[in-house]
Amino acid sequence: MTLTPTRAVDVRVRRLTTTLYGYSFLEEFVLLYPVYALLFSDTGLSVWQISSLFALWSVTAVVLEVPSGAWADAVSRRLLLVVGPLLTGAGFALWILLPSYAAFAVGFVLWGTGGALCSGALEALVYDELERGGASGRYARVLGRARAAGLVAVMAAMGLAGPVLAWGGHAAVGTASVLVCLLTSVTALRFPEHRVARAEERQGWGGALRAGLGEAGRDRSVRGALLLVPAVAAVWGALDEYTPLLVREAGVADVAVPWVLLVIWGGATAGSLLAGEGERFGSGGLALLLGGGGLALAVGAVAGTVAGLLLVAVAFGAFQAATVLAEARLQHRIESTGRATLTSVAGLGTEVVTLTVFAGYAVIASGHGHGAAFAVSAVPYVVLAVGLGAVRWGRAA
Repeated sequence: MTLTPTRAVDVRVRRLTTTLYGYSFLEEFVLLYPVYALLFSDTGLSVWQISSLFALWSVTAVVLEVPSGAWADAVSRRLLLVVGPLLTGAGFALWILLPSYAAFAVGFVLWGTGGALCSGALEALVYDELERGGASGRYARVLGRARAAGLVAVMAAMGLAGPVLAWGGHAAVGTASVLVCLLTSVTALRFPEHRVARAEERQGWGGALRAGLGEAGRDRSVRGALLLVPAVAAVWGALDEYTPLLVREAGVADVAVPWVLLVIWGGATAGSLLAGEGERFGSGGLALLLGGGGLALAVGAVAGTVAGLLLVAVAFGAFQAATVLAEARLQHRIESTGRATLTSVAGLGTEVVTLTVFAGYAVIASGHGHGAAFAVSAVPYVVLAVGLGAVRWGRAA
């Protein structure tokens, strides 16, 4: 049977999206995710030590984020998606074999490096391949579904982490996580990649970096989109690392922590699936998501009860939808030159803000508890919502 051009394009787009959804699922189907903060605490680490590990993770990403994005523009993006999970798996193996502050630190460096290699490369590959198939308008919907697949994987890992932890301890949870990283790497080999590097990208890493940064310097709309991504994504992304401790503070037993986290990430998954529909509401809708999410987060965290955690789930859903919309806005504004580089610049901004959140969180949580730290972290979202609303109102006037 001979495929028509339209049919052939649909087949290519379907292969891209199914591979993306599978990759996104496996990338997050890590049983260590819901319990590694507990592993650190059980090893004897203090809140400050745990926060320093998260900070080291972010510092690694800060140092490597933009260089890895430029590298993705200069070489194969698919190659980086294959290598990244292997480094992450090596870090997890260290945690289980040599549980100590030093091993945790090295593991976070490996994880940060693997994440930096994939950050920017994945979004750029997907957008360019969709554009090649005439389907770039589907990007927000596809990205939202991919993020939802990842969140479903997080929830599945949360559901399994408790029983596996009870059965085989942290060693069993860690071994399963390493195996999933290997499978993620194999899945990345299925990604199509037909990009032809432009002249400036063929000049190597330096040329790709100059091309990407040059576009941001020339285009005000690109700069605005670059700033919006970290403003939306950084704070709640940092809070993610502390949610097990917030749940424990609410009186939940350790073996039940993953089940409560399942509810929170159910909210985030719903937000991700609805993100594609949110594009039509523009900046006003984004402001409502951020403001409503900020209020829900503050009230739910201060409540200090399991019921209050339902509001945290609503907040995470709003923030997840807003993050997808902000990232889609950035991709639509970038020309094909330097796409991975500029996506990584946005990732760099996110990591820098995340570092600040980690430091502030440690100060607040050490003196006032995790609920207070979550509530204070909601303030930037309310401020950002007011700012976006003011800009929209000013343009309408």
